[in-house]
Amino acid sequence: MKKAVFFVALMFTAFISAQDVKPTYEKEGKMVKATYYHDNGEIAQVGTMLDGKLHGTWFMFNDQGKKIASGQYENGAKTGKWFFWKEDVLREVDFTDNRIANVKDWNQGEVVSVNQ
Repeated sequence: MKKAVFFVALMFTAFISAQDVKPTYEKEGKMVKATYYHDNGEIAQVGTMLDGKLHGTWFMFNDQGKKIASGQYENGAKTGKWFFWKEDVLREVDFTDNRIANVKDWNQGEVVSVNQ
């Protein structure tokens, strides 16, 4: 009997945990704020949408909650400067018409490489 109760409790806990990782959507004026989660419940991405397209500032996080990327969307297309963090390097990527126009890698404030 104890095994059956334990199994039911375990299944209930797994069901509750699975509910927490579903995306959430909140209406904010004309925009919709979207939040997506990793399996462990940490936020994976957060940003806004307009008319069903990614629009505005978006942030991405790893499964420990550390920011790994940020940038802007305009009507579903990446635009402007995006930033990607990986260990000690910050990668700055310029987007024009949803295409990469320029890439700079920064390490402690110094440019370490430029790709155009």
